Amino acid sequence: MRFSNRLSRVLFIFLALAFFATAAYADSSLDPTIIIRDPACPSPGCVAVGQTFNFGVPNSGQGTLFFTNASGLDWFNLKLTEAGVSANVITCISTAFANCTVSTINGVTTIFLSGLNSSYSGIPNGQNFSIVFGCVNGNCWPGGLDFSAAANVPEPATLALMLTGLGGIITRRRRWAKRSLV
Repeated sequence: MRFSNRLSRVLFIFLALAFFATAAYADSSLDPTIIIRDPACPSPGCVAVGQTFNFGVPNSGQGTLFFTNASGLDWFNLKLTEAGVSANVITCISTAFANCTVSTINGVTTIFLSGLNSSYSGIPNGQNFSIVFGCVNGNCWPGGLDFSAAANVPEPATLALMLTGLGGIITRRRRWAKRSLV
């Protein structure tokens, strides 16, 4: 009886995950896309930008903007904010960062690119990168929509993990100190 119960739970979880993955894929197939990647600059060249910069969506609602990281720092994450398109209709892709999350809070949408590994190196100082605005099945970005960008914004999860780890180290040292006194 127990084996049957466990098997049915595992099967239920598997089916639920498959359903949600299919729903997420189906939802993203009609969304306007934003792609961050590292191309060569065309003539006349890339726009040099610092750690914070602003840019707008091309008037047609699609197209590519070319930039160069001229901040003097390697970028380990990039935060883009806009107030015109809701997170639930944006698909984000990046060849520079491992993760891309999109959220909307109080009408402001944040696209947060983060995560580095051997395949994703971020955007090093002096590196060219582009932001591509795409349309899918006629769903485009509003032309002229303004974005603000900030690089190397601390990740809240990273700060929380660091503080939790420091708290654990301090607690452990105190316990060891108490044990050594006894």
